Amino acid sequence: MAELHNLKKINTKEKKRRGRGASSGVGGTSGRGHKGERARAGKKISPWFEGGQTPLYRRLPKRGFRNPSAIVYEVVNVKQLNKFEDGTVVNEKLLRTSGLIKKKKKVKILGDGELTKKLTIEGIKVSASAKEKIEARGGRIQ
Repeated sequence: MAELHNLKKINTKEKKRRGRGASSGVGGTSGRGHKGERARAGKKISPWFEGGQTPLYRRLPKRGFRNPSAIVYEVVNVKQLNKFEDGTVVNEKLLRTSGLIKKKKKVKILGDGELTKKLTIEGIKVSASAKEKIEARGGRIQ
């Protein structure tokens, strides 16, 4: 059993003592290089300092940021699909012609509301809750 009197010392490497002469291997400039801001004593440089280059926090817009590569879906809820007849194959083209979606974005069906019809969904992304409701009515997702 490990107790204080029989513990082994594992870390035996000593800290480098900088600035203690040429023979120590870290004498002279003590690993700080020659001249420059970082070589000076007492000078603290903030972690966000980028060497005089315009820093990141000044380059980004300050009024919010919109990710240009984010995928934005046009949403259709399950309750909106009740307008179609039983056995209808619902695809993106049908949703556009019926007026449920207007923009040229990707489409996703969400599970808000109840479904009363048996439908087949083709080529449209479907949430987990919507999938349950569609399949509970005997519908299919392809």
